[in-house]
Amino acid sequence: MEEQKTLSIYNTLTRAKEVFTPLHPSHVGMYVCGPTVYGDPHLGHARPAITFDILFRYLRYLGYKVRYVRNITDVGHLEQDADSGEDKIAKKARLEHLEPMEVVQYYLNRYRDAMQALNVLPPSIEPHASGHIIEQIALIEQILKKGYAYESEGSVYFDVIKYNAAHPYGILSNRNIDDMIHATRELEGQEAKRHPVDFALWKKAEPEHIMRWPSPWSDGFPGWHCECTAMGKKYLGEHFDIHGGGMDLVFPHHECEIAQAVASQGSDMVRYWMHNNMVTVNGQKMGKSLGNFITLEQFFTGQHPMLTKAYSPMTIRFFILQAHYRSTVDFSDEALSASEKGLERLFEAGVRLCNLSASEQSTVDVKGLQHRCDEALCDDLNTPIAIAHLFEACKAINWVADGKATLSADDLAELQHTFQFIMDDILGLQEKQVSGENTDAYRKAVDLLLEIRLEAKQNKDWTTSDRIRNKLTAFGFTVKDTKEGYEWHL
Repeated sequence: MEEQKTLSIYNTLTRAKEVFTPLHPSHVGMYVCGPTVYGDPHLGHARPAITFDILFRYLRYLGYKVRYVRNITDVGHLEQDADSGEDKIAKKARLEHLEPMEVVQYYLNRYRDAMQALNVLPPSIEPHASGHIIEQIALIEQILKKGYAYESEGSVYFDVIKYNAAHPYGILSNRNIDDMIHATRELEGQEAKRHPVDFALWKKAEPEHIMRWPSPWSDGFPGWHCECTAMGKKYLGEHFDIHGGGMDLVFPHHECEIAQAVASQGSDMVRYWMHNNMVTVNGQKMGKSLGNFITLEQFFTGQHPMLTKAYSPMTIRFFILQAHYRSTVDFSDEALSASEKGLERLFEAGVRLCNLSASEQSTVDVKGLQHRCDEALCDDLNTPIAIAHLFEACKAINWVADGKATLSADDLAELQHTFQFIMDDILGLQEKQVSGENTDAYRKAVDLLLEIRLEAKQNKDWTTSDRIRNKLTAFGFTVKDTKEGYEWHL
């Protein structure tokens, strides 16, 4: 592996950048917390999916074979992320008079459709929590055997106080156990715990609880935190490279994962923790209770009071990539509109680049685009800097297209390959294309319309000329007049 292509990853444990060194020279194991599928996918789902999609793509570009596991939470995630209350999916099923797995399948299909629209590559493995109950029971038994858990009234709880006496609890979030104890209030239904900070590994199901499985302790269901530890170990082994998710999962979810791993096997499973920051809306945290919650479908259709128009999936993807993954992304209609215009500039430059002709020599320097983008992405996945380099390349492309500069055949070929490769393969920004056997006919039809418009302009038939342009614009085309005639793209 070339030295310039070593990847620096932000290690939350040490709050410092490190050179990424995988456990195996050519293989990387990566686990990312996926969605709890009980509602329509929203911008908060899109951000981690896109963040770790970039990492997945870039690691593969660097030459690694990546096993990317992204779980589906379909049991055990209780209301308020606590150890009491109703299972989120079971509650949805009860309210809609459906089987819980009907709810899971419906929203999982919608999540996958949204991820495909955003050009998020599917993971290598997408395990369900409900499909790994045996593994979670085995994990709990290991923790009990090591003495870091206890059974109480048919449920099993992790003994945080005992664990903290031997291993620091709160290492990821830098929380102090004494502060957590004083800040934790007693909640109804948690009297079975020895300490308020203890968390459930297994919960005995109440008679009305729909989702339940037999276990050595009771008919019940696993605690939310068990699934990632159990499935990570099953598919990536006792030690793997990267674990990712949203920053809201640092505490308690990922702290509990670390404790479960150390308690069961004596060491943490994860070498590098990566967390993307949150999405805010006009400076406020996105949430249904605040009335600023927008689903991805609403973005794609424009059907929301906070939106003035529909935005394409690629605009959403570009909007997210314009901020570093550890920075907050503040949504507003104005910000999204600005992203749409910026992306349009890149797509327009890509079309113009394809149509450029080579000259004998270059009068503009376009070399090193790949290297500069590599440097940015190797520096903790700095997508905003990589995008800035693409905009710099756009200036050179437009100079050449406008006849203000020239490019040699070698420089033009290199720029065409590099620009398209970074846009498409690495950043995953794909302009909507017509595919299949009708592509050629479609392009010829648009060219014919624009040739008729060009003739109308030459004949000063402005009514016909404007009508064709306005209609094409309304259909989603961008038409640009040039010295040679016209350029267009969808």
